[in-house]
Amino acid sequence: MKPPRLPPKAARNTLSKDRPYPTMISFIRRFITNPIGAAVALGFVALMGLLFVLSDNAGSLGGAGGAAKGDVAVTVGKTKITIAELRAAAQRDVDQYRQQNPQLDMAGFIAGGGFEATVERMIDSAAFRAYAKQQGMVISKKSVDGIIASQPSLAGIDGKFDPKKYEAALQQIGQTDAQVREDVTDQIVTRHLIVPTVRAAQVPEQLALPYSSLLLEQRRGVIGFIPTQAVPAGAAPTDAELTPYYTRNVARYRVPERRILRYALVNPAPVVAQITPTEAEIAAAYKAQSAKYAPADLRTIVQVVVADQAAATALAAKVRGGTPIEAAARAAGLEPVTATDVQKDAYVKQSSVELANAAFAGKVGDVVGPLRGPLGFVVLKVEKQRTQAAKTLAEATPELKADLLKQKTGTVLSTLRASFDDSLARDHFDGIVAKNKLTALRTPALLATGADPDAPTTQPDPALAQIVAAGFAAQAGDEAQTIPLGTDGSFALAQLDKIIAAAPRPLAQIREIVARDFIIDRSQRAARQFAATVVAAANKGTPLPQALGATGLKLPAARPIAGPRAQLLSNPRAVPPPLAMLFAMAQGTTKMLEAPEKAGFYIIHLDTIVPGDARGNKTVIAGTRADIGKVIGREYAAEFGKAVQNAIGVTRNAAAIAKLKADLLGGASATDQP
Repeated sequence: MKPPRLPPKAARNTLSKDRPYPTMISFIRRFITNPIGAAVALGFVALMGLLFVLSDNAGSLGGAGGAAKGDVAVTVGKTKITIAELRAAAQRDVDQYRQQNPQLDMAGFIAGGGFEATVERMIDSAAFRAYAKQQGMVISKKSVDGIIASQPSLAGIDGKFDPKKYEAALQQIGQTDAQVREDVTDQIVTRHLIVPTVRAAQVPEQLALPYSSLLLEQRRGVIGFIPTQAVPAGAAPTDAELTPYYTRNVARYRVPERRILRYALVNPAPVVAQITPTEAEIAAAYKAQSAKYAPADLRTIVQVVVADQAAATALAAKVRGGTPIEAAARAAGLEPVTATDVQKDAYVKQSSVELANAAFAGKVGDVVGPLRGPLGFVVLKVEKQRTQAAKTLAEATPELKADLLKQKTGTVLSTLRASFDDSLARDHFDGIVAKNKLTALRTPALLATGADPDAPTTQPDPALAQIVAAGFAAQAGDEAQTIPLGTDGSFALAQLDKIIAAAPRPLAQIREIVARDFIIDRSQRAARQFAATVVAAANKGTPLPQALGATGLKLPAARPIAGPRAQLLSNPRAVPPPLAMLFAMAQGTTKMLEAPEKAGFYIIHLDTIVPGDARGNKTVIAGTRADIGKVIGREYAAEFGKAVQNAIGVTRNAAAIAKLKADLLGGASATDQP
């Protein structure tokens, strides 16, 4: 184990020359210490973006009564949020964050502050709903229709709202159209309530001045290091020492649940040779797609849909004045849509005959509109135009052949998979493998990540990811199942073979590892004692180099450490922990800081604090005002949310919430003990 490198003799300010001080927003955000909790915490503020409810059904917050007292987590006015609803909301949040971090589990979510943030978000949503009703706010059906119909995930191949996709989405989340409409209505109301507050960005100069001065503060000190390796290792541990040590730290040697899977792969290779497209099939495909291979006027069109005509006219004027249409749209809070290399007939299906006629009558650079469209007033710009030359049958054959081969392969494999599924009702894994002349394979005992703990240097096989996922979703005794593996139609027949319960490895099997850990822990405890002695001496006035020398250990020489607070705030993750500690100390004091991976202990002494003074520094003050302005609206919104809660009335069932948190966590895991 190598000791960590000490910071350089004088830590330097590594900030950009273009902007010599960090954004003040990073300083304000120092109070939000957990990324998960921070992201979920101000969930009601995120409503102003109108994230579609189908992606997070946060609206089912219970009713005015009917739940038993013990089943209620929070009462918001007349609305009761039940334990079941809170549990479901927490699980939804975990599922969403898992899309960004597949390794995240409920324990990690809770450790990151996610559970408390989910509770607060649900309370905020219910409180705003009740407050809006008190104020008599009403949202029209047309507004709700527009929000639902404008969701890209609900668009068909023609770019228009597809009712079938909407119905499928409703089934997926287990909600009715009426429930979704109620949720969307709540979100629109909430946006109207908080957007004016969130947009508040006025920050007085006197408010920004102390924060600006704080950025200019300088600190200087001395740092020493006591490596764990510098402490004598001592005698090899005996069995009498190792056994209780292993027992106390058994969780450290616990191997999570593993599973062994049997599987057989079915891929396109064996069937491709049997389904080569014939000349007749290629000719028929060419005829069916004659429009695709005929000469065509292709255009790339960027369009923006605006709710009212006046705003659309203003946007069109801005674009005609030279502002890119994308920039003009986003400045107005709208999202442009681009149709690339589209023919007129296809564009008619995406918009309307009138819009298509106007778009294809103009030339590149023309701005069209505003014209009335299906969902509002449309402003569009013709970005590009090209003429597609005709393709003969011979020229189109390679493309057609590849497309046909892909289609036929997919059809054959889909049919084969369906036959496997039918066979599973009356046959077993080995029988299907034998009848179809497949090769049966068997995985080693794998973790849910696909890793093999018995082969720690081997990376998980990406090709097995879906098979492993299905295996860990299965129950003991389940029949085999088919699992899709790729867009080419390939699939696997897989079955759970064996479950190996989570358990610690026996001491006899890992004695060398446990002995190594014992020695490291023993040396670290000794290093901690040396560090504590040095800190005590330094705090009584002994110079740090002299206090380090008094240990009798061979230690790295003490070095100067210095830096501005601006460096700490510009990129906190890149700042060495000892430098960060320097800004959490009183002048003239000495503290110790444990190094990562039990490598040893830093000893930091703060000599000098040079206060910053930003008076007259217009650049720093202006930057600070702008940065605080980016977040102060959210601070106001948070205060507004608390005021709404107070007005509506919120009662938390602390015992029920704590019990749910414990249930979700599954009990505290054992902690390491020396």
